[in-house]
Parts: sequence; C-alpha cells; structure tokens
Amino acid sequence: MFKIGEVSKLTQISIRMLRYYDELGILKPAEIDKYTGYRLYSVEQISTLQKIVLLRDSKFSVAEISNILHNWDDEFVIQELNRKKNEIQKEIQQEKQRINKIDKFIEALKCDKDEIHHNVVFKKIPSYKIISLREIIPDYFYEGILWKKLSDFINEEHIEVSRQSNNNIAFYHDEELTGNGVDVEVGMVVKKFGKNKSKFTYRETEEVDIMACTMVYGPYENIAGAYESFCYWLDKNSDYKMSGVNRQLGHKGEHNESNPENYLTEVQIPLIKV
Repeated sequence: MFKIGEVSKLTQISIRMLRYYDELGILKPAEIDKYTGYRLYSVEQISTLQKIVLLRDSKFSVAEISNILHNWDDEFVIQELNRKKNEIQKEIQQEKQRINKIDKFIEALKCDKDEIHHNVVFKKIPSYKIISLREIIPDYFYEGILWKKLSDFINEEHIEVSRQSNNNIAFYHDEELTGNGVDVEVGMVVKKFGKNKSKFTYRETEEVDIMACTMVYGPYENIAGAYESFCYWLDKNSDYKMSGVNRQLGHKGEHNESNPENYLTEVQIPLIKV
C-alpha cells in the first residue's frame, strides 16, 4: 500500500487533487488507517490514476473523467476520446481564425490602413425558389455545419438545384446579437418545390428593390472588412438605411474551390431610401 504523498510523487497528481478526487468519489483510497487517518492506495489504483492523468491532459473535465471511469468500457472510452478530439479540432480551427484576424490587424497597422474600401453597387434582386434550413447556431463559425446538413438532405432526396455559381444563399436573421447563438438560414435555389420535411423548408425569397452588394475576395475572414467598409459607406450616404435581412452568396467557396485565397463571396444588404 502507498501513502497519499507517495502516490502524489509517483503519479504527478497533487495531494490536493487526490483529496478532491476522493471527495467526488472518482477515486477513493483503498484503505484509511484507523490509527493515523492516512489515506492508503493499492498498486492497482496507480493504474487508474494514470488513466485520470491521461484524460485530464486530454482536456476532459472532472465530471467527464468521473463518468468515463464509472462506465469504463473500451468502446465507450473510444467514443468519448473521438468526441473530445472533435471538440479540440473545432477549437483549433477557431483559434486559427483568431490568429488570421490578428495577423490582418497587424498588417493593417503596419500599412497604416485604417479603412478597407469595397465597391458598393446597387442591384434589384428577384425572388428565388429555395430549399432551406434555418437553425440557431452557437456562432457564425458553425455555418458550415448547416451547409453540410442541407447538402446531405439535397443528395438524399435527389433534389434538383440550380447549377449557377450564385445558387447558394445564407440569410442572417438576427436584428442584434444576444449572446444566445445566431439565427442563420442557408438555402439552395431549386427548379421546383417539393414537400417540406423536418426543418428543411421550401420557400420563395423576398424580392428586394435596392440591394447594396459588394464582392469579397479571399478567405472568409475578409468578410468582416466588407461590413466595416459598408459602415463607412452608410455614414457618407445617410439618405439610405438598412432594411431587412442581410445575405451572402458564395460564388467560390469551400463547395467549389480548394484554395481560400480564391474564394469569392458576395455580401448583400437590403436598403431603403429615406
């Protein structure tokens, strides 16, 4: 048997954490000396503590570790490890996007560019027949998941969609950000309507008389600069104001272009004249 201090040295787990695991029922000592009150651990428990260390270092929370240990089964553990791996991969992608934003900010400061200009043109946008999926998602980074769901549904149902490059439209329905997720709808232009199924809905988009449009070249991170530029445009053209739901069309993107530097996104903002 090993005293708690010895176990701490052998497993690189602090005495405080070993006591914490005891209190939570994650790993109780094999015995408690009735004369000294020392917590004593068996050699078999060292193996369990090594598992705890591996899970802890893999970013599992204490609650997750407890659940895994109390339901230990190789298939279940593999499932949990894959789930955590997917979570970490999403976090890495988000951190990469943050790094790209920081790099662009640094570049702008070095070049003394405090305003990125995008040409704004007006278009009259007709109504389109679309099949769409609308959900509340955690943030805009998750929009790709909606496109994946919609694409899978279109393939499963053998829906005939338009083959034009601007056949995909994303709608951003939030009037303001609330911190409870974002309301995003993704849609593909179709030849004809079919039957609605689950969250997948056929509908006609709204016709817009005055749509301010600007093209964004390169990675999706560049889109923020287009919205910033549009703020300056609105400030200089105060006889217009926004009215309705913003849209984005992906002429070139993940669906048809492998190099993000060649992406081409059209930002559309409905306006009215005041």
